[in-house]
Amino acid sequence: MKLPNGPKIPAFIQQLRFIVFPMSFLEDCAKRYGDIFTLQFVNIPIVIVSNAKALQKLLNNKEFAAPGDANIVIEPLVGSNSVITVSGEKHRRQRQLLMPPFHGDRMRTYSETINNITKEIISDWEVAKPFDVREAMQKITLRVIMQAVFGLYKGKRAEEIENHIKQFLEAGGSPFGAMALFFPKLQRNLGSLTPWGSFVYHRDRADKLLYQEIDERRENPDDSRTDIMTMLMASKDEQGEAMTDVELRDELMTLLFAGHETTATALTWALYWIHKLPEVKQKLLAELDSLGENPDSNAILKLPYLNAVYCETLRIYPVAMLTFRRTVESPVSLCGHELEPGTAVMGSIYSIHQDEELYPEPKKFKPERFLERQYSPYEFIPFGGGARRCIGMALAQFEMKLVLARILSDLDLDLVTEGEVKPKRRGVVTGPNRPIQMVVKGKRAVKTRSLETVG
Repeated sequence: MKLPNGPKIPAFIQQLRFIVFPMSFLEDCAKRYGDIFTLQFVNIPIVIVSNAKALQKLLNNKEFAAPGDANIVIEPLVGSNSVITVSGEKHRRQRQLLMPPFHGDRMRTYSETINNITKEIISDWEVAKPFDVREAMQKITLRVIMQAVFGLYKGKRAEEIENHIKQFLEAGGSPFGAMALFFPKLQRNLGSLTPWGSFVYHRDRADKLLYQEIDERRENPDDSRTDIMTMLMASKDEQGEAMTDVELRDELMTLLFAGHETTATALTWALYWIHKLPEVKQKLLAELDSLGENPDSNAILKLPYLNAVYCETLRIYPVAMLTFRRTVESPVSLCGHELEPGTAVMGSIYSIHQDEELYPEPKKFKPERFLERQYSPYEFIPFGGGARRCIGMALAQFEMKLVLARILSDLDLDLVTEGEVKPKRRGVVTGPNRPIQMVVKGKRAVKTRSLETVG
C-alpha cells in the first residue's frame, strides 16, 4: 500500500521527535510535504492531514471510523469505559448520556459557581507579589470541576480528592509521564516517589475517594442537587439502564481531564497575550467596561472582541494538536491520495491553525482576524469534530469567557515574564514551555478606571 510521502528517518526517531518537539516537527513536515504526509511510528504509520476539505471528509464521512481503542494512549488517565476510549454502540450510548448537562441552558446554572470561585481565588492575590499564572488558573478550573461536575464544595473529602487529582495530572503531564503514555513499557510502578509510581498512587487515592462519594450518593439520592455527577447518576439509556460505578468514574475522570488542565492552559495563554499586547488589553477592557458593573453572563458571552480573543487564543497554540485517530473503512481518496482500508489518519489541528493562507502572519496574536472573517468548523477546529468532538466545548467556552471577564474587570495586572513564551508538550496536550508570572498592580474601578490599592 502506497502512503503519502513523509520523513525518512527511523520510526522510533520520528515518534520520539513527535513526543518531545511536536509543534516544530509538524511545521517542518507541513513545509516539506504539504497538507498530507505520513509519519512512521513504531507500531503504525499515521497519515496526517491539514486541509479543511480533507478534514471535513475525515471527520464526517462513512469511509472513516473513529475507533476508541486508537485512543488507548490516554486510557491510564480516563479509564477503559470513557467516551474517548469506547467505540460503536457503547460510544453512542455514553455520549448520549453525557450530552444533557452540557446543553446551553444548563451552562447558565454554572455561571454563579464560576464567578464566585474566580472572585474567591483572585482575592488572595497580593499587590506587587508575582504569581504563577498557570498554577492560579489550575486552581480556578479544578475548583470549578469539583463544584460544577462533582458537586463537592468544602470538606475533607473534597480537599483530598482535589489534592490527589492535581498531583496525578501533574505527574501525567511531566516529560516522563508523556513518554510513559506513548511507550507503555515505561509504565512501571517503582514506588510513589518515582514519576509513574506517583501518578498511579494519586490516581488510585482519588479513585477510592470518588467511589466512596458515589456509594454515598447512591444510598442517599438528593434530587435537589444540580451538579453534573448527580445528573449522570440519574441518566438512563434507551433500555432504561444507568451507568455502572466504573462507567461513571471513567466519565467523571474524562470530564476532569478534558475540562480542567485544558481550560487552565487556555486561560494562561489568554492572560499572557492580553498583557503582552497593550492594544489587545485596551480594546478588551473598553468592551468589558461598556457592560457596567456586575453584567449578566449572557451579555459577557456575546461580546465580540472577547470572543475574538478567546478564538485567537485557541488558534495560535491549540491545547490539542491533533484530532482523535480515524481508520479507513473502505477505499477513499484524500487530498489526491488513494487510501486503503485499515489506514490510520489524523487531522492536524495545529497545522491548519498555522496555515498562512487561512491565517496571514499565523505566528502573530491577532484577534481581529475573527472579527473580519467567519471560519468554517474545519478551518478553526480547537475541539476536534465529528463523533469525537470534545463534549465539554460549551462549558470550556463559557468558563473561559466568564473567568477572563471577572479577572480583567476586577484587577489591573501586569506581565512580569519577559521574552517570548512558546508551547511545549504536556502529556497528550500542550502548555507553555516555562512559567508565566504576573503581578497585581491594583484593583480596577469600572466606571472611572481609577486604581485602588488592595492588600
